[in-house]
Amino acid sequence: MSNELTVGETAPDFTLRDGTGAERSLSDFRGQNVIVYFYPAAFTPGCTTEACDFRDNLASLEGSGYQVVGISPDPVEKLAEFANAETLTFPLLSDAGGTVADQWGAWGEKTFGDKTFMGVLRSTFVIDAAGVLVDAHYNVTAEGHVAALRTSLGL
Repeated sequence: MSNELTVGETAPDFTLRDGTGAERSLSDFRGQNVIVYFYPAAFTPGCTTEACDFRDNLASLEGSGYQVVGISPDPVEKLAEFANAETLTFPLLSDAGGTVADQWGAWGEKTFGDKTFMGVLRSTFVIDAAGVLVDAHYNVTAEGHVAALRTSLGL
C-alpha cells in the first residue's frame, strides 16, 4: 500500500462524481461523521455483499450519526445501475483512475488466481465531524465487515 492514512490526521479531501453525475466532496460532510469505504467493483459478489450490508445497516448507522459513502473505480453509469439494482440510497462515487484510492492507501497490488495487478484494496475509514480520521481498516473482508465496524464504533 502506498499511502496508508494514520488515525488522527485530517482525511484527504476529494471531489468525485456520483451515480447521477453530480460532484460530491468529502468536505460536503463536514459537521457530520462519515464512513468512507473503498470497494473494487460494482456487481461482483464481495462488493455486492458489502454494499447490501451497509444498506441493511444504514438506518442504524445514520441514527448513530454516521453517513456512508462508497467509492470504486467504476464509471458513473455503472454506479447508477448498481445503486438501482441493489436499492442503495447512500452515495456511490466514481474514482475512475484510482487517484483518491491511492491517496487514501486503498490502492495497491492484488492477486487473483495466477494474475497480479494494481487495484482497489477493500478499505474502510471513519472520519469525524471535523474531518479527522478516527478509524482505518485496510484489506477488509466483505462478509461481516459492517458488523465488525459497528462493534468498533460501539454501536
